[in-house]
Amino acid sequence: MKVKPEELNTVVVTDCGSTTTKALLFQRTDQGWRQTSRGEAPTTVEKPVADVTVGALNAFQEIQEVSQRQILSENQSSVHPFHVSQSDLSRGIDLYLSTSSAGGGLQMMVTGVVDQITTESAERAALGAGAIVLEALSADDPRADHEKIERIRHLRPDIVLLAGGVDGGSTIHVTEAAEILLAAAPRPRFGDTLQLPVIFAGNKDAAGEVEEILRDFAQVSVVENVRPQLDRENLGPAREAIHEFFLTHVMSHSPGYDKLLKWSPVPIMPTPAAVGDMVVHFAQSEKVQVLCADIGGATTDVFSVFRNDQGEDVFNRTVSANLGMSYSVANVLIESGTENIARWLPYELNHAELRDRLRNKMIRPTSIPQTKEDLWLEQAVCREALRLSLDHHRSLAVGLSGAQKQSGIADIFSQSENRYELVNRKTLDVVIGSGGVLSHAPHRLQAALMMVDGFALEGVTQVTVDSIFMMPHLGVLSSVYPAAAAEIFQHDCIVNICHAVCPVYRGRISPGTPIAKISFEGQELGVIKAGSVQLFEVPQSSRGVLRVEPLHRNVDVGCGVNEVLERSVVSGLYGFLGDGRNRPIELDADSRTQCERQQRVFEELGF
Repeated sequence: MKVKPEELNTVVVTDCGSTTTKALLFQRTDQGWRQTSRGEAPTTVEKPVADVTVGALNAFQEIQEVSQRQILSENQSSVHPFHVSQSDLSRGIDLYLSTSSAGGGLQMMVTGVVDQITTESAERAALGAGAIVLEALSADDPRADHEKIERIRHLRPDIVLLAGGVDGGSTIHVTEAAEILLAAAPRPRFGDTLQLPVIFAGNKDAAGEVEEILRDFAQVSVVENVRPQLDRENLGPAREAIHEFFLTHVMSHSPGYDKLLKWSPVPIMPTPAAVGDMVVHFAQSEKVQVLCADIGGATTDVFSVFRNDQGEDVFNRTVSANLGMSYSVANVLIESGTENIARWLPYELNHAELRDRLRNKMIRPTSIPQTKEDLWLEQAVCREALRLSLDHHRSLAVGLSGAQKQSGIADIFSQSENRYELVNRKTLDVVIGSGGVLSHAPHRLQAALMMVDGFALEGVTQVTVDSIFMMPHLGVLSSVYPAAAAEIFQHDCIVNICHAVCPVYRGRISPGTPIAKISFEGQELGVIKAGSVQLFEVPQSSRGVLRVEPLHRNVDVGCGVNEVLERSVVSGLYGFLGDGRNRPIELDADSRTQCERQQRVFEELGF
């Protein structure tokens, strides 16, 4: 069935998550496309129900009650449960779409020859397709073959992506990886009677031998090499193959998904892939560089679009599978340390008690803060989770510079200098925050400050949040009707909180010293002082030119040391957030002094 966007008036989209199925109703109104109603219900992919459509129907029922629009047909036994909109525009829908991360989402293993070359490219391909990478193996991995085999046997990946070697190079290490996979013989998570889906995206000269090795054990799909040359990546074909296997092997054998697939003419997308698509559409349509973080209970996803040194937009996604706000909160504690979490608190808290509180949160992951102190502790953890997740993202979000001459196998293993970091906070235009701790913060400025602190923003950056985690729904809608998705994104999804103005400087400047002057549309708003955070409010949605002028020769406001920055902006809910704390934000050795610093910041912003 071919969808005709111009004929659509009413669309229902679900995101079937691990715990909750969220349904949204999108409609064409007199003001344009808008999100008009929402419904939620527990996801029912686990036993005893073991049928994802039950939870989806419950979410549809809630939308129906809230919107007073009859969208479900009386005959629930039919293959298609919806009324179809015809002459009566007050009932029915035109289209149903869905994304899914239920059952732990798409889980993959990737292999390559060199960790920082082909293995890294394979990992980027899998992450960009919406997968969680359980393991990334390479020929230069220090583990012995029997240790790799033992590790693989403990995994139950949905799909394996086998990469390695540039086209025309040696095939030995690639075929050795296939033989290790055969020796380990991992079983897929779903469909025990099926062959394991394996995508080969390595040296094309090794494709035939790899297929021969894995023929009786796996279903092999051969696609173009993810790294045909040292200085070039080609991730698209591998990502498309991943989506194909996701539908035919993962979704079709998950409880109830065979029915859900029949409800929509458009393939179900992995939730992170849909979010990534929406981030890319936004970056390209607005011609901006974007950083987006979705922080959940167990994992934190980071998405980015930055320009490489050829001026091309490059999309990257990473998953920090051990950093989250509830189930994984103890991992944040371990990785960051109590001192780093405590530095964000406006009150003194014994480190032993801090650890105990976070352990209690891990034991009771669905609990929510009951006091201001609990809320501030949760937000301190969020800052550290964002910081650690961005560090992980920066390690994988790299560009490829010119190829180097290859004179032998030793040179292949020393090509890391062929990479450069893509994430540049000074050229970053927009930050998008998502997840409960950010989207549902009691005060929008609290969400903004968490991102300013966690990401250590520099220069001028627009700080926004996804109002109700609508981006997965809009991502799959954009595959059918990009204009409608973009319109809803701007009006109902993205909340423009403020523009963060964060000068950085070399050397030491005494606290309280004016370091930059802020003006908007020719009117001076005030000065940013070293060591302090200030708010400069202007009417919401005002369009004009922001001017930031350094007041010290060592200050960089985002366009070079002692250079004036001018940028056309649309003001958010709270105008401009001036942050005079240098980067990295210094930690005071005295805990009481550090608490007093945080108290002043919170008081200035009205928390």
